Amino acid sequence: MNIGFVVNGLTTEVAGYTTTHLAMAATNRGHEAWYVNVEDFSYDPDENVRAWVHLAAPKKYRSPRRYLDAVRGEHAIRKRVSMHELDILFLRNDPSEDVRDRPWARLAGINFGRFAMRHGVLVLNDPDGLARAVNKLYLHVFPEEVRPKTLITRMLTDIKQFAKEYGTVVLKPLYGSGGRSVFLCRPEDRPNMNQMIETVSRDGYVIVQQYLPKAVEGDTRLFLLNGKPFIERGHYAVLRRIRSGGDMRSNMSAGATSAKATINDDMLQIAAAVEAQLMTDGMFFVGLDIVGDKLMEINVFSPGGLESAEHFEGVNFSQALIKDLERKVAARGSAVQPMSNLKLATF
Repeated sequence: MNIGFVVNGLTTEVAGYTTTHLAMAATNRGHEAWYVNVEDFSYDPDENVRAWVHLAAPKKYRSPRRYLDAVRGEHAIRKRVSMHELDILFLRNDPSEDVRDRPWARLAGINFGRFAMRHGVLVLNDPDGLARAVNKLYLHVFPEEVRPKTLITRMLTDIKQFAKEYGTVVLKPLYGSGGRSVFLCRPEDRPNMNQMIETVSRDGYVIVQQYLPKAVEGDTRLFLLNGKPFIERGHYAVLRRIRSGGDMRSNMSAGATSAKATINDDMLQIAAAVEAQLMTDGMFFVGLDIVGDKLMEINVFSPGGLESAEHFEGVNFSQALIKDLERKVAARGSAVQPMSNLKLATF
């Protein structure tokens, strides 16, 4: 297979990223793993979508760091290809990373992915589903019982009234990732609340979320594959994210650490509650961030941490995911009737 991995920028990729592990697993299984920067697409006069791609020389790689060096190094293969040469285009770029400095790049993966899809390429996650999930409002299409109480607004008075009602709240931007511009506002922090709101609202709407006391223990990231908990060899793809010191964020980019997680009924009930919508939207690979019995965030663009789950569970989840892609491509090739991208995404 030829698999394209769309990223915000190859220069900012890291050996520990899930994308690196997936691309290396694909290469080690004899596939071509093409890295595609969002800025390197083009729609040509012949109505084909093409892109400049980077890939490592074909061989077995043991180290993600060496693999990524091979993709970026002087011996890397760089060529301009048509997207219809791909079997799968995996959209792993995070639109929120480009909100401030490169707003033109936010939807590039989705938009060019739609054109690739028309040429018979399997695009994951489904680009039309991703378009509906391009900000944190997507969380609110899921059942109310799995979500914390939330207000989304730019009105200062409404934010203060919500905080008065619920006590301690979390403030964060509607567009954002990695824990940037996220504040914990306790009753004793009210004198600084205006400044917090001003900082968050620079990026647009403000999410004001009920604070869950169990968040002090961090959160649990549970991976879903084809709408269901990702299980391989009897092990769930899951990890705990533990906050650093007094920081209330559980994001790894904010200094959080990871640890082995234990699956419980609350987590499985949340996964069951969101399955139908994820299937409807063609969400192949998803990360759920869970605190207690509530779903705090849902990552459908570039869920990370799979490599940590591999470490704690002793299972090569990356290879299992690539095997599932092989199964999808085989199913499409043997289908009596054409299978839509939406259906195949979670098949």
